[in-house]
Amino acid sequence: MPGGQLFGLMLLPSAAVIGAGVFGGAVSLTRLWRSAVQHLAAGVVFAAIATEIVPGVIHGGAPGAAIAGFATGVAAMFAMRWLAERLEARDAGRAELPLGFLAAVSIDCVIDGVVIGTGFAVGARQGLLVSAALTLEMFFLGLATADTMRGGGARLQTVLATCTGLAAILGVSSIVGYLLLAGAPPVVLTALLAFGSAALLYLVTEELLVRAHDLGETRLVTSLFFLGFLIVFAAELLAVPR
Repeated sequence: MPGGQLFGLMLLPSAAVIGAGVFGGAVSLTRLWRSAVQHLAAGVVFAAIATEIVPGVIHGGAPGAAIAGFATGVAAMFAMRWLAERLEARDAGRAELPLGFLAAVSIDCVIDGVVIGTGFAVGARQGLLVSAALTLEMFFLGLATADTMRGGGARLQTVLATCTGLAAILGVSSIVGYLLLAGAPPVVLTALLAFGSAALLYLVTEELLVRAHDLGETRLVTSLFFLGFLIVFAAELLAVPR
């Protein structure tokens, strides 16, 4: 894959953050609509984990590295949650520019960027799936950022500047991660891919679905999780050579 096209695909999640800032600053989705799209995004991310990332870890030929990487990923995500809760607790009286919340989002962008870079270092197919899944996730993260800041009275220009900064953090982390990991030993890539699978599982179970349930749901909304999974699952089935 040409370098320009590769980096373009890696930067799709960054573009989603900026797009979410523009959209979130101009339009307010109802709670049920937000829940519906988050269910769909959760299904897509979960399918990417199940169909591409986990099989890559299993066949990586380094079970010790895979277990260590997964365990480290779980620990890192819980540590990030612990840190985020404490940073957000310091935001009292600073709703317009919630520094704790933004610090937590920035950390998440760095982790997701490394996951994207690792995916492309393993292979274009894996990277494309990870990038597509995280494009959806980062769009909603951008929406959450815009909603939080607009709710605190921030101007649209401030919201857009903040989302652009987050997009830059994500994009730089993705590119640097890829450049550092391209050509890395398989054991290193397996460990980092396992780390990424843990991070994405945490994203689905503790972020997207939890927030979606808090926003409300119906049977139709819940079914969108399975539709998102089916879209990726069907694409994988149709791509398998017969």
